[in-house]
Amino acid sequence: MKICVAQTRPVTGDIQRNIEAHKKLIDLAVLMKANTIIFPELSLTGYEPTLAKTLATHPEDSRFKDFQKTSDAHQLTIGVGVPIKHKAGTCISMVLFQPNQERKTYSKKYLHADEEPYFIPGQNVSDFLGDHHGIALAICYELSVPAHAENAFAKGANVYLASVAKFENGIDKATQRLSHIAQTYGMTVSMANSVGPADG
Repeated sequence: MKICVAQTRPVTGDIQRNIEAHKKLIDLAVLMKANTIIFPELSLTGYEPTLAKTLATHPEDSRFKDFQKTSDAHQLTIGVGVPIKHKAGTCISMVLFQPNQERKTYSKKYLHADEEPYFIPGQNVSDFLGDHHGIALAICYELSVPAHAENAFAKGANVYLASVAKFENGIDKATQRLSHIAQTYGMTVSMANSVGPADG
């Protein structure tokens, strides 16, 4: 399996412009014959907690139709970051597009204290990348919660994919943490990052 992790700089709050930028990177992944491409935390909106409630949408948003078309046409799994609406509030989520399947969502379970006024913890059916039961997902701060990686390993993960939004100093810390996870659990680790205004 060939996995791509995208590095992006989203336009704050402009979902349509960010979709177009995502499509260009997805086209590159197709050219590289990738099986999966994962984008950073809140990649379609930018990491903007104060705007998240206004920007939040649902997984079936029609603006995402081209992601599904590309997934179907090229047998490519695509994960994009976006705030998702729930009855109880807004989640930091990754919407997953898999070939000829219904869209799935992974939402961040462990929130940083700075996020708690704006978001609610996700309740996921699965912590894994769709049908790829060996690939565990994490969103940013979850890297710093030992129980998250421990749980992934206990459930059989051999790959740990992290979607983050961090400045350079935060990336250094995240890289050290991922290295520790790799050494401790023998998992392959990888990180998709965008430069954000805060470390989430």
